[in-house]
Amino acid sequence: MFQSRDQVRQVYLDVWHKMQQKQLLEPMEALIADVIESHPEYHALLADDAEVKQQEFTPEQGQTNPFLHMGMHIALREQAGTDRPAGINAIYQRLTAAKGQHQAEHAMMECLGLALWSAQRNHLPPDEADYLDCLKKL
Repeated sequence: MFQSRDQVRQVYLDVWHKMQQKQLLEPMEALIADVIESHPEYHALLADDAEVKQQEFTPEQGQTNPFLHMGMHIALREQAGTDRPAGINAIYQRLTAAKGQHQAEHAMMECLGLALWSAQRNHLPPDEADYLDCLKKL
């Protein structure tokens, strides 16, 4: 199901609030919480619900979209967990062992971003073979 920008942001904010209140988290919320915890630079943003829900994060302003960034971490973990595309889990494990989880995911984001950008530009699904080739070069 497609979620709007506001709905996606609300999920992160809800998880942040549960984290602050030390509430029990559902499995997906626990994954999101782990990613949030590894990004202390975003904690102040998440604490300001009203502002962050409306804020635009544009490259022209030299800003990284924290929700996109954290979403890519989550996507990579889900890809590795399901080994989809086939072979990504082995690459993820190799890079994580060499660089640590967070830095491995940052390296992998370059390939994921390129695959998504190319797919959008060409109006096609992401090319899994090209994506895996990029990852194998890391």
